[in-house]
Amino acid sequence: MRLREAALILLSAAHITAALKCVCQLCTNHTCETGTDGACWNSVMLVDGQEKSVKSCLTPAEMKGEMFCHSSRNNVSKRNCCFTDFCNNETLHLNPERPLGGPGWGRLELAVVITVPSCLLCVAILLGVLAAQGQRCAYRRANEQNAEEPLDNQMLMSPDKCLKDLIYDMSTSGSGSGLPLLVQRTIARTIVLQESIGKGRFGEVWRGKWRGEDVAVKIFSSRDERSWFREAEIYQTIMLRHENILGFIAADNKDNGSWTQLWLVSEYHEHGSLFDYLNRYTLSVEGMVILATSIASGLAHLHMEIIGTQGKPAIAHRDIKSKNVLVKKNGTAVIADLGLSVKHDSNSNTLDIPSNHRVGTKRYMAPEILDETINTSSFESFKRADIYSLGLVFWELARRCSVRGLNEDFQLPYYDLVPSDPSVEDVRKVVCEQKLRPNIPNQWQSCEALRVMGKLMRECWYTNAAARLTALRVKKTISQVTVVRDVKIREICEI
Repeated sequence: MRLREAALILLSAAHITAALKCVCQLCTNHTCETGTDGACWNSVMLVDGQEKSVKSCLTPAEMKGEMFCHSSRNNVSKRNCCFTDFCNNETLHLNPERPLGGPGWGRLELAVVITVPSCLLCVAILLGVLAAQGQRCAYRRANEQNAEEPLDNQMLMSPDKCLKDLIYDMSTSGSGSGLPLLVQRTIARTIVLQESIGKGRFGEVWRGKWRGEDVAVKIFSSRDERSWFREAEIYQTIMLRHENILGFIAADNKDNGSWTQLWLVSEYHEHGSLFDYLNRYTLSVEGMVILATSIASGLAHLHMEIIGTQGKPAIAHRDIKSKNVLVKKNGTAVIADLGLSVKHDSNSNTLDIPSNHRVGTKRYMAPEILDETINTSSFESFKRADIYSLGLVFWELARRCSVRGLNEDFQLPYYDLVPSDPSVEDVRKVVCEQKLRPNIPNQWQSCEALRVMGKLMRECWYTNAAARLTALRVKKTISQVTVVRDVKIREICEI
């Protein structure tokens, strides 16, 4: 009997030591038991701003992990392990916030509390300054005229815009320097080439289509990048746009996989160059005067400096010839091919001369260029050389003028004195040593307009460059013939 009682006592003790009863919120009857070396677990944590308690049993395996019995340092959870039956049957609460710098605050906590807000404040101030600066810049852009982006790109590229609208927009927007670069690229990359209409030492000229309208596309090879860049740069000079200067539209470089093409897009004129036009057609007296007036007007605009914040520098062409003048449908002309042009900065009295290998066309070179006596540090020297070349173009015009049904075949200047492809030395001997000039027929004296043209030519051809007329004087002289003597021209030339 005593042995049985002893056995029962030992079994009971073993049961007590082997099991620990705990409160369990998620268990049946809200009670759980854990084995030897287990514990009762009580915890509270902050969830969405509210305290949430969890009570359960911990197995010996879970007891080995410290995370179940240690509270967090950031005061968002508290955990407690105990080892008697139902010892977790109490409600834990998180400690109220400790006062800043009070007991329990470590150096790291204080550093974080002080440093983080300070850094955030600095960032906020910096962002505020940048935002204010951005608003000022946006306001300034909105209230000032930008030479590169005179109009809103989307407005410029609206589907109902034609080329005339675009050119008008850019010429009346205040800068006169051309379309924004993004718009230029958009236009260039939507052009469909139609046919080749000319070739030269720079490359090819193509007729293209943009939104159903004809455009001219001058394609440079990659080795002529300097010439392409220079011409695009000159065409986009502020206030350059003029009715007698070729209308520039866009410049772009296009990579087709094998090589890079350099495009210069401009207005298309179906009559082509003055050289081509004079080879095909004769001119009436009025037609000759109109062409001569428009060429002189374009050159006068190039040579003229416009003073002001949106001013235009004076520009000398340096390659005036009939192949670089295009004929418009209305019988007027535009000056093209500005790749050799030189700009003059009057403020610093400096010249912007292109650094390429082209030096102009030998047949049209002025005497001072041929004998290398030109003063290349003086801008006036380049303007006077242009006037000499202009006189030769006028001679080509006058020869094709029909008077009483008579006219002469088209010829280039000095056709009867130098070879078809003359060297500089060939032209220099004729122009500088022999001092010869193209022949002016006596019959021109019988027509007032031709007589005036002959006189202008001689005053453009002087060996002494300083004695030559200015482009503005040439323009005014021809304009007087057109306006004042219009009736007289018809009467005398048609007798």
